Amino acid sequence: MDASPPRHLKARKTPRQARSASTVDAIFEAAIQVLLRDGTHRLTTTRVAERAGVSVGTMYQYFPHKQALLYALNERYLDRLAERMEKVCRERHGNSLPDMIAALVNGYWEAKTERSEVTRALYSSAVELDNEALINAFARRMDAATGAMLESAPMPNRANIDLVKVTLLSVIFGTVRNVFERNLPAEEQGAIREEVIRMCVAYLSSADDGRMETRASSRSA
Repeated sequence: MDASPPRHLKARKTPRQARSASTVDAIFEAAIQVLLRDGTHRLTTTRVAERAGVSVGTMYQYFPHKQALLYALNERYLDRLAERMEKVCRERHGNSLPDMIAALVNGYWEAKTERSEVTRALYSSAVELDNEALINAFARRMDAATGAMLESAPMPNRANIDLVKVTLLSVIFGTVRNVFERNLPAEEQGAIREEVIRMCVAYLSSADDGRMETRASSRSA
């Protein structure tokens, strides 16, 4: 993720060899397991080290404390999510708007729900972190990928494309977060996902007709 962490949350070093990368991957997976088992408040670097099968000294070579570990864990999660969604958007260039929206909603929803318990754990762990830089970096990548996809659509009215993409992403991200926080059953989640697709397609159709720009002008007048 293209974001500079706060100084107190910065990792001590970045793995550059395959063996070091494997060690950090094991630490990350162990951190997830401890989060799921014990929760954020009971997670410690000692417990994570034990779970990962590494010494506490090895842990401290990379992460000086719990908050730095959690920051790096959230950074990796958002980086992989951004890469996945960038691929979804690239593969839909030139397609119809309904297809683009369905791919965007489904792609994000599936990425968040594949390991839903992990997503919930990371939401919880991020509450204690100064992760504004991470969120902003992720948002920039999503804005760029979504904007490039929409620019490739057969959409004659492009005057408000920046507003359109931010509105779309806000609706999608906010809905998924709300579904998680309310812990809705799977059947209801599926129904909401379909409604979000319908709503976003209808919104894009309205924006494409230029009605959105007219409404905005009327409000400012």
